[in-house]
Amino acid sequence: MKIHEFTLILIADPNEEESNRLYEVFDDGTLVTSVDGPKICFHREAPSLEEAIESALVNVKLEGFDVLRVEIEPEVLAREIQLPQAQPQDTTT
Repeated sequence: MKIHEFTLILIADPNEEESNRLYEVFDDGTLVTSVDGPKICFHREAPSLEEAIESALVNVKLEGFDVLRVEIEPEVLAREIQLPQAQPQDTTT
């Protein structure tokens, strides 16, 4: 399985007790409070990016937190997407 990197932006900032509960549920995410709001940066192992995000959303929502959005860094997304390689065109005709 592959490790997928993404961030869940939370609606509310967890207090210390809530933060501890979140860390009991997962060990592959880091809770961060920044000017952009509270977020959890994940490095989750799963067969696909979609499954990694879905399982993280379930973990967070079961603890009573709503997620505003999911963020993925462009360079991470570029690694996740398997674009077909361009084939050289034959210009001899």
